[in-house]
Amino acid sequence: MQKQDMIISRRGFLGATAATAAAAVIPQRLWGQAGLAKPNSNFNGVQIGVNTYSYRDMPGKTAEPTLGYLLENGLSSVELQGGVINPYIKRPSIKADDPDASDKWLAAAEDKEILERCAALRKMYEDAGVKIHTSKFGNIGESKMTDGEIEFCFKMAKALGSTVITREIDQNIAKRLGPLADKHKIYIAFHNHTQINAKTYDGPILSHGEYLAINFDIGHYVASNDDSVVEFIEKFNKRIVSLHLKDRKTKANGGTNMSFGEGNTPVIDVLKLIRKNKYPMTADIELEYKIPEGSNAAKEVTKCVQYCKAALS
Repeated sequence: MQKQDMIISRRGFLGATAATAAAAVIPQRLWGQAGLAKPNSNFNGVQIGVNTYSYRDMPGKTAEPTLGYLLENGLSSVELQGGVINPYIKRPSIKADDPDASDKWLAAAEDKEILERCAALRKMYEDAGVKIHTSKFGNIGESKMTDGEIEFCFKMAKALGSTVITREIDQNIAKRLGPLADKHKIYIAFHNHTQINAKTYDGPILSHGEYLAINFDIGHYVASNDDSVVEFIEKFNKRIVSLHLKDRKTKANGGTNMSFGEGNTPVIDVLKLIRKNKYPMTADIELEYKIPEGSNAAKEVTKCVQYCKAALS
């Protein structure tokens, strides 16, 4: 590709498909030459990001198109799902019942080419202004996952620049992962659906390691509990490393996922709480409501970002 073909005017670029095409069209070293500022979704001290599960219905779920969606949304941080990570780093396919599986995963964790691909993925995102603050590799620590594969996941997260790995809440898994999270100094943040209540984390689940933490989904909580989300966050703020932002109705109102501002989840109050107390937790949009006709997930995430920005202005 000739240099003149790669440099796109700001006017022409924005008139095409906004930043959606950016990752595929503009090499990151030419980003500035295209007249495009890097995104900044830290609004008055509150870092807004997105869980890439939100883009599940968009075409192109690999690293480059996903980066394009992030840039279109103006987001500077992301919880990157394994479905985006694994094809790019060429994650090995090693059967769990292979008697040498654990050793093979340990070897993969030290594989120079895999680590270089992780570094390249991190660089591509960071050069565009996007921090991969959280990684998700399925449900890390599940029984069929060998110790070697768990080690591989921690090494990949670190190589990507992540300080957090998310997974579903599970007390038995906490016992297994706690010491490993402490060893690697990477948080394992437990995600909730509708199964937790205000006393869940009073139990022993977080006692198995200093780097066991909470990825708190405020919408799911509202759909299954009657107490205050704000009070929950105040109580556990030292163990919450990230939030999932969504707006759901209460259980009494059907628990439906709604567009931001149309449900019963106090999204604005939560964001203002983080800003007021300077809690160092990220707030990641997780889009689950029905996409309106004529729109798509990327457009809806942009609306969610603007809603958060307005709340924090």
